[in-house]
Order: sequence, then C-alpha cells, then structure tokens
Amino acid sequence: MSEKFKALYERQLAILAEKDHVRLIDENYTADAQLLGYTTHIVGADALKEYFKGYIAHLGYLKLISTDKYAEGNDSIMFEAHVETAGGIAHVYDVFVLRDGRISHHFTGLLSFTPNSQS
Repeated sequence: MSEKFKALYERQLAILAEKDHVRLIDENYTADAQLLGYTTHIVGADALKEYFKGYIAHLGYLKLISTDKYAEGNDSIMFEAHVETAGGIAHVYDVFVLRDGRISHHFTGLLSFTPNSQS
C-alpha cells in the first residue's frame, strides 16, 4: 500500500488538534478548494477558513483515537477514523482529491456519533 500522502493526512490532524483554521487552509488546501458533505458545500480558501473556524469551535477539541481504514490513489486519500471531541466520539470518513500536493476537493461525512455520558 502506497502512503506517499500520509504526511498530509497527519498534518491535517495535527493542525486541527492545534485549532489553527488559517494554517489548515494555507498549508493543506488549494486556493479554489471545495468542501462537500451532504449538507455542506464550501468553495474557496476564504470561505473554508471561515467554515473551519466555526467547525473547530463547535468541536471544542479534536483528538485522533484511531485511523480505521486508509487508502491512497494517484491523487487522492480516503480514510475512516474515530476521533474524540468535547461532545463525544465521532466515526468519520473523508476523501481528499489532491492537486500539486494540496487538497482541491474534500468530501466528508459522519458515520456515527457517541455523545459523552452525562454524570
């Protein structure tokens, strides 16, 4: 299995954990990048910065628990992961289509969410 884009994946997670939405977009996304989910379609670096600012604030924090599946194509990465957030544990999937080593298209979704138990 090729892992030539693994550093990008790891940088994505590290920057999200650092809560730095500006660095996330500046380092990992193209200027015309698109983020697409079932209820989301964001286009362009400025709009992505604004989106991720709110997304990171909503999560509270993000910590990788496990990368459950990971695959690369010639210009793409797809993965499933479990992450811990302030609200609970999320099982997520993402696909990054890359251009010149940066994300040009980011497809994302939530497979399941287990909220923190209330004591």
